[in-house]
Amino acid sequence: MPKTHLIGMLLGVEEDWPAAFEALLGRSDLSVREGGETHRFTTERMTIEPFDLRMRPRQSLVIDRLGWWYPMPREWLKKVTLMDRVHLLNNPFTFQAMEKHAAYCAMIRLGLKVPETWMLPNKTPPDNPRFAGTAQRYIRYFDLEAVAGAVGMPLYMKPFDGGAWVGVSRIEDSATLYRAYDESEQRLMHLQAAVDGYDVFARSLGIGAEVMVLNFHPERPMHERYSVEHNFLEPRAGNEVVSILRTVNAFFRWELNSCETLVRGDDVYPIDYANATPDLALTSLHYYFPWAIRTLLKWVVFCCVTGRHQSVDLDTEEYFAIADRADLSYEEKLAGYRRIADRQLEVDRYREFCDRHLGHIDELSVAWVESPEFDRIIVETVRTTFPDHEHEQFIAHFRGLLAAWAHDQRATAA
Repeated sequence: MPKTHLIGMLLGVEEDWPAAFEALLGRSDLSVREGGETHRFTTERMTIEPFDLRMRPRQSLVIDRLGWWYPMPREWLKKVTLMDRVHLLNNPFTFQAMEKHAAYCAMIRLGLKVPETWMLPNKTPPDNPRFAGTAQRYIRYFDLEAVAGAVGMPLYMKPFDGGAWVGVSRIEDSATLYRAYDESEQRLMHLQAAVDGYDVFARSLGIGAEVMVLNFHPERPMHERYSVEHNFLEPRAGNEVVSILRTVNAFFRWELNSCETLVRGDDVYPIDYANATPDLALTSLHYYFPWAIRTLLKWVVFCCVTGRHQSVDLDTEEYFAIADRADLSYEEKLAGYRRIADRQLEVDRYREFCDRHLGHIDELSVAWVESPEFDRIIVETVRTTFPDHEHEQFIAHFRGLLAAWAHDQRATAA
């Protein structure tokens, strides 16, 4: 009797990529024979409700897009990874505990080129009756401009735990510095040196053992932020960008995460690499959307069939042993981290698995993108995203980009 794996999806308001994932899985009608057993797959959009801590979940794997900001499902995720060996793409403990701050700290510890970064005390005291006494005894007054001077102008003030660019301010003078700090209120903020004059802003999306590096333009509207460009990085820089993302993901046990890096000359600066719900939207990824969906499908199938388990143990000392070696260059250390990361993410095993069981998925995904079913996803997504008078324009825009992707895929396969 086949073993059916239930893939749970914890979702917010997203509809485009879940619908696409469900459609591609249904179209593929996957049946994988491995280890004397036949594996099949189905999905479920999960609901939020009371749960018994001793309940046995039905899911083999959960794609979580909700737990980072909603405590109820986050606590359920902790329970099922601790007690029930349900595979989670992202470790809920590290995403809750570290936010952006500890990600900076860990990567600085590994010697990555994180720009100069300081943390500031809350501008507005926390709402705690004990704080007044603590402040009177221990809070040290500081010169905000002196801290900014130590970081170096221009700089960015941004929340230590933020996302989606909320609360981020570019600081170029004292007036803006004080205004941004006043407006931060109770939020803990970082000051981080700007990397001006960069050549490329690269945003890399990591899904399991695969990485797509995109040319990112944050100043543009969302539907134009990723330009369709291939080989826009020099090989050395491209390899470094991939190594940084793989290192971050393996270090924290993340399998669905994006990383932002600025490339200036021969240097690659990671500036943001903790994104619990990375961009998977059709309207922003456009040309790259089918790659993301089919890669997510392949990784999920691989994890379910092989019994991959998301460990909560980080094994950081293995990385630190490399970081502390004075006889290694930066490039040699990064290569060492990459070897650990590739092993943890099972890159070779995943590739071999895909070759044996999922070789048809790439061709099938192209036919799917060219189908009326996928076109309905485009139309519905545009209608629920853009105002009425822009529907015709953007339906044509995204149809064109997705048709170009399908054409390029067929040309590559020929």
